Amino acid sequence: MCFFDADTVRRKMNIAGEERRPFLFAVDFELTEGLFVLDPVAGRKVFFEVYGKGNRRAFVSEYGTVTSVEAGSAAPIPEPIGFGRYEEMFAVVRRGLLRGDSFLTNLTVRTPITTSLSLADIFVRASAPYLLYVPERFVCFSPERFVCIADGLISTNPMKGTIRADVPDAERVILADFKETAEHNTIVDLLRNDLSINASDVHVERFRYLDRIALRGGDILQVSSEIVGRLGDGYLARLGNIIFDMLPAGSVSGAPKSSTVRIIREAEGIPRGYYTGVFGYFDGRRLDSGVLIRFVEQSGGEMFFRSGGGITAYSDCRSEYDEVMEKIYFPFV
Repeated sequence: MCFFDADTVRRKMNIAGEERRPFLFAVDFELTEGLFVLDPVAGRKVFFEVYGKGNRRAFVSEYGTVTSVEAGSAAPIPEPIGFGRYEEMFAVVRRGLLRGDSFLTNLTVRTPITTSLSLADIFVRASAPYLLYVPERFVCFSPERFVCIADGLISTNPMKGTIRADVPDAERVILADFKETAEHNTIVDLLRNDLSINASDVHVERFRYLDRIALRGGDILQVSSEIVGRLGDGYLARLGNIIFDMLPAGSVSGAPKSSTVRIIREAEGIPRGYYTGVFGYFDGRRLDSGVLIRFVEQSGGEMFFRSGGGITAYSDCRSEYDEVMEKIYFPFV
C-alpha cells in the first residue's frame, strides 16, 4: 500500500528526511490523500521521473515503446464544456475578485477526451521535467517546479504567462501583456511569502525569464521567475512540514489562499483530487518537486484532461476559455 491520509504522508517525509532515505511523495489539492513510497527507484507500483531521476526507464524497458500509433490519432480529442458553462464559472470567480476576496484565482476545468493511447502509453512517450504515472488513476507531465530543497537552500520557479512561439514578436508581446504581468507579479509575491514561512533571506534571483517548451504542434514560451531562500539547521527532519506549510501551491490556487480556495470550490463544483497537487522525489540529499499540472486522469472507463488558468480583474472570459482549451495537448515531440 502506498496511499495514506495527507498528514501521515507529511510525518513519513519528516522521518525519511531525517534518516536521509530516498522517497517519492504526492499529495492532492484538497490535502486529504497522498502517496508515499520509500526507495521508489526500485519500486514498481508508481512510476516517475524528476529531471532524469526515477524508475521510468525501467518501466519503458518492460512496457516497450509505443510505435504502432500514429501521432495524429494519438492526439487528445476533447469534448469541451460549452462556453456558456465556463462563463458561469468565470462569473463566480469574477464576483469574488470584485468583492476583494481574491486578487488572483486559478480556475480549472475537467474535459473528457478521446485518444487511442492509454495512460501508460502517454507516460512512455511524454517529455517533461516532472513525470508521474499512477496506474489506473492518472498520468502527469508537468513543466512546473513546486520547490527544490538542497544544500540548505529552498527555491521555486513559478510559471505564469504562456504564448505560442510562432506569434510575431512573441517575447515582447508576452512580457508587455498587462494582465499576464499582473498575474505573474501576484504569484511571485505570494511565493516569496510562502518560502518565508521556513526560510530566511528570501529574494527573487531571476525575474520574468522565458523558457521555450517544444511541442509537436509548435513551441510555446513560458514566463517564469526564480525565488530563493535559506533554511535553518536540521531542515531535512522537517521536509514534510516545509512542503505542507506552502500548500496548496500558490500558482494553481491564488491569493490570498484561504478565501481564494473557497471561490475555487464554489466555481468548479467538484474536487480536483491530485490535479494541481504536488509530488516530488528525495534522493537522500536533494528534494525536487513539481506541481501536478498537464494532467490526464482515468475514471469509470473514461479519460479526462484537466487544465486551467489564472483569472484577475483584467481577464477576458473568452480569452481565458480559449487558453484552457489550448492547454489540452500531449507533450510529444
